[in-house]
Amino acid sequence: MIEIADVFRRFAGDYLSAHGALMLPSHQRAITDIQQCRTEALGGHLWHCDQCAAEVFAYHSCKNRSCPKCHTDQTERWLDARKAEMLPTRYFHVTMTVPEELREVLRANQRDGYAMLMKAAAEAIIELARDPRHVGGMVGVLAVLHTWTQQLLYHPHVHCLVTGGGVSEDGDHWHPARKAFLVPVKALAKLLRGKLRAAFEKRRPDLVLPKTAWSKPWVVHCTAWGEGEQAVLDYLARYVFRVAITNSRIVGLDDQTVTIRHKQRKSNRWLTTRISGHEFMRRFLQHVLPKGLHKVRYFGLWHPSRREHAARARLLLLLERPVAPHQAGLVADAADPPADHADPDAPRFCPRCHEGHLVRVRRLSPKQARGP
Repeated sequence: MIEIADVFRRFAGDYLSAHGALMLPSHQRAITDIQQCRTEALGGHLWHCDQCAAEVFAYHSCKNRSCPKCHTDQTERWLDARKAEMLPTRYFHVTMTVPEELREVLRANQRDGYAMLMKAAAEAIIELARDPRHVGGMVGVLAVLHTWTQQLLYHPHVHCLVTGGGVSEDGDHWHPARKAFLVPVKALAKLLRGKLRAAFEKRRPDLVLPKTAWSKPWVVHCTAWGEGEQAVLDYLARYVFRVAITNSRIVGLDDQTVTIRHKQRKSNRWLTTRISGHEFMRRFLQHVLPKGLHKVRYFGLWHPSRREHAARARLLLLLERPVAPHQAGLVADAADPPADHADPDAPRFCPRCHEGHLVRVRRLSPKQARGP
């Protein structure tokens, strides 16, 4: 399989020579980390099979959030932590997209722009949901930022997981949403547009924003996910830890170009596109977020300051829908803290004989490890 690291090793040198002086530190760090991920440069451990005597070198991962090889263990830990927070209710998936006219402004002002976009999206949902005509209570919103399309083009948008109901102002009552309806999407799009415009005017009055962005309709989608907290979490995890492109979608690499496959939304067919190595790197790096910028944020009922309200809502829902005896243990287990992972890089069984167990021999220091 061709990996992003292979593409970087082939084209990063020329790209850095051309743009290195102007590149953001986060972009330079991503290039270095992805190239070194799970190689001797980061060190690791040497293991020995107790059956076939094979030596196995397990190198450390880079843990860069833009690396496609570093999120399996992180996803599992995140899912374990979220199980205790999930409410036994229905959920909605809301996607909110920024029009083309504002994309360059967001790309040039990522820290402020992305934060304002995620906050405006969540606050628009919460405000409309409070209306008694819709939900009549405070909902929980988990917002995840994405900035790409299948072809790695710049397309900032926010995915929101929203509880299918909300808590009353006094916290004593749970108001469920209708089965397939949360809030009107046209009103939501207008409210998002107004809140983001007001946020820009307050926080960044120095920016010149295109007027056409505020007069055209914005795109918002809302889908009911139905019951099943675990199914919702598993689906959401793909959004939370997804990177711009996975290794499996890189299908060709030569001295000049990279070929990627992507799904055409209208026809639902897989197509391939060939782009230059320089263009691939440019497209990929524009989705590397600045250091410290949180791409996952919690609002409304899920905000840390409202944990008591969320806990009370959970009790209200459980009282309305008692848990069966055989499920009580599952709920209790979900609330327990996740077990410590001994070593995410450590193979348990020999990859050669598939029978023996691997015994750790020694630690390999970074940049001094010697592989086979």
